[in-house]
Amino acid sequence: MPLGIIKADLRDQAGLNEAQLGWMDAALLAPYALAQMALAPAGQRLGARRTLGLGLLAAGGAMLPFGLVGGPGAMAMMLALNGAAQSCCWPACARSLAEWFPDNRRNSVFGLFGTSAFTGGIVGTVLAVYLQGAYGWRLVHLIPSLLCMCFGLLVLLVLYSPEELGVAVHEKESAVTKSSIPDAAQRLTWRDVWQIPVIPEVAAGLLFLKLVRYGVYMWLPMFLSQQLHYGRQAAGLLTQAFDVGAVLGSAVIGVAVDRVFAGRALTGCLLSVVASTLSLLLFSLTSGWGAPANGLFLLMAGMFGGGPNTLLAAAIPTELGQRDERRAAQAASGAVNGFGSVGTFLEGPLLGAVALHLGWPAVFYSMVLSSAMSVLCVLRAVLLEQHWRRRLRAPLNGPT
Repeated sequence: MPLGIIKADLRDQAGLNEAQLGWMDAALLAPYALAQMALAPAGQRLGARRTLGLGLLAAGGAMLPFGLVGGPGAMAMMLALNGAAQSCCWPACARSLAEWFPDNRRNSVFGLFGTSAFTGGIVGTVLAVYLQGAYGWRLVHLIPSLLCMCFGLLVLLVLYSPEELGVAVHEKESAVTKSSIPDAAQRLTWRDVWQIPVIPEVAAGLLFLKLVRYGVYMWLPMFLSQQLHYGRQAAGLLTQAFDVGAVLGSAVIGVAVDRVFAGRALTGCLLSVVASTLSLLLFSLTSGWGAPANGLFLLMAGMFGGGPNTLLAAAIPTELGQRDERRAAQAASGAVNGFGSVGTFLEGPLLGAVALHLGWPAVFYSMVLSSAMSVLCVLRAVLLEQHWRRRLRAPLNGPT
């Protein structure tokens, strides 16, 4: 939902200050994170098709009246319902992909799949900029909500699993039928998932990485408008440099991990997050150099940050969950992405308060610090993964 695009309108026309705008972010993103962690085991039992289809229908329906009725309280409630509904979608997508593709191509598949989230952000932002200019901010969410509901119906009609269709996936050694899953999987709890080795470190790294990603998404247009004096539409469009970079990075990193790093996804993520941190720092230091420099460093930050975001949220926890004897792929992906998404709602109040009290330059240095924390978490995960490889003689996410 394009909150970043309409924040200036919410401030000027709805009378919200920066701190209140930050809490609007939290109204959307906190239910997304918390519901994803709470519902991950339930989604494991319900299945990918039903989970994703019903989630999309509910998410679109929750946002249909946004901006048309009520004040800030009603808008916050709609955002909360939307976030809770969206929480079902990512784990279901991860499980569906894991069911349909061979294990030895998992990183490449998930990397390419991850481009959809960033491409959707680009298309959504461009559409929001157009709708904002043509009809005003109150109608920005109407068309995206209707599209979301249409895709929900489509998923329910067509997204069947190999098990439901009675087909086998070539070279998928880890595939199991429902009858072969231990009874413990049906009683899987979030605590059980959290005890799977390396899951906590991956989740913490994703938390700090998501804080950066959503910080850019939610606040960059306002920063470019207020601090660097871009027009509102120019600021919204320049923000797309980050998303374009994320699309490129997500597409490339999965292939690079499988072909260059022999499937060791965490090692590739570590190097990429280091490069993303340096790019954010360079953007902060050169923000006054004009649009070419701004666009270049935003492109680099998005490119090196987008790929790790996808692998940490999907491919890596899916592999860890499948390794567990309970075959907890969807639950592991949901728990990791849910915990990582805590960063998405922390960024709103945190960066809003920083902007209000310390100024805009401090906002981006806060994101540089968060990205550096992600580096430390992924580094610890790499060290643990190397320890497990020595014990099990099997590289994380490597060919089976």
